[in-house]
Amino acid sequence: MTFNRKVLKNGLRILTIPMASFESATVMVMVGAGSRYETKKNNGISHFLEHMAFKGTEKRPSALDISTLVDGVGGEFNAFTGKETTGYYIKSSVSHVDLCLDILSDMLQNSRLEKQEIEKEKGVILEEINLYEDTPSRKIGDIYENLLYGDTPMGWDIAGQKEIIKSITRENFKSYLSSLYSPSNMTVVVAGGINSEKTEDLVNKYFGEMKSFDILRYKKVKENQKKPNIYIKQKKTEQVHVAIGVRTVPLNHPDIYSLEVLAAILGGGMSSRLFSEVREKRGLAYYVRSSSDYYQDTGSLVSTAGLDSKRAEDGVAVILEEYQKISNGKSKISEKEIKKVKEYLKGHMVLGLEDSRSVSGFYAAQELLEDKIKNPDEIIKKIDGVTIDDVQRVAGKYIVNSTLNLAVIGNFTNGQKFEKLLKL
Repeated sequence: MTFNRKVLKNGLRILTIPMASFESATVMVMVGAGSRYETKKNNGISHFLEHMAFKGTEKRPSALDISTLVDGVGGEFNAFTGKETTGYYIKSSVSHVDLCLDILSDMLQNSRLEKQEIEKEKGVILEEINLYEDTPSRKIGDIYENLLYGDTPMGWDIAGQKEIIKSITRENFKSYLSSLYSPSNMTVVVAGGINSEKTEDLVNKYFGEMKSFDILRYKKVKENQKKPNIYIKQKKTEQVHVAIGVRTVPLNHPDIYSLEVLAAILGGGMSSRLFSEVREKRGLAYYVRSSSDYYQDTGSLVSTAGLDSKRAEDGVAVILEEYQKISNGKSKISEKEIKKVKEYLKGHMVLGLEDSRSVSGFYAAQELLEDKIKNPDEIIKKIDGVTIDDVQRVAGKYIVNSTLNLAVIGNFTNGQKFEKLLKL
């Protein structure tokens, strides 16, 4: 798989990824805008704006006008918001790429942002927040990052706070758009059965006249953790949800591939160490998994689990024990284990890129956030190059007591029973 890259005069970056056997294509517009660019007064606006983009333009006045067009060509469309990016996409047959670009460019340049629609959508956002609150297996990730980054944009929920959502106005949206939605802060990615040259001409047709401007910059994360931290969110649940992790490195750091392998050894798949020890041998959890997560200026290795409420302490103790055994080298990594884990990572990446939507997101995020775009085969080569010594080195370097963090959702009034466990 290869890509073609072109930059328009206004700074907009175009990526095209021809996929010869595909009769479909995904058009994605990704913006370097997310919740880390927000303030106390507008927390949640990045995600709220993503919703409002579908609510009508001057040319297509209502949400129904937009959805009818997409449904009329058998397409699918959606959007997503993170802490560093917001993406909008439409997937359709190749013959409708022109229409997809027309709709997306119209949404992002001519959104009506009507007061009546804003007020209606506030109710939708509030119910989405309620959904997340009632889904602790998802919410635990937000709690963990709040513990890591505290009362800063990186520590706030992407969906925002209810009272702030209720106060957002049309003027807030306009101000936010004029601070981040510059073509120089966007990439348009089209993947599928396309012709690159023709597609670039179409992107230029719909986005080439956008005016570029200086954008808002984010505040870098300041990390000075010196001892283990714990945060308990008291909630009556049948299952206790935990996130245990340590601070690591930013997105463009050379250690990320070794950390990916380490995370997979710990909690990647049903043959991983944590799955075997926590679920299979002891029956302490339904789910347990690990990931290595990165932002432009920070990162974390984290394991999450849904534990038996009566044996939550045992589950936390087992996870920490596995962390300790791999960090101090007492539990050696075998050639067989590292080979299996590399194949697991490579296989999941290949399977994830069988869809043009996934391919679009894969390239768009790299264009906006990384120093260099890598094709899948380059990443596979990097994973293959990781050695047992590399994994042992990063385990010893990053799995340390001073940056250990534990977030818990469960019916506990304090974290005293867990605090005594927090040591590596």
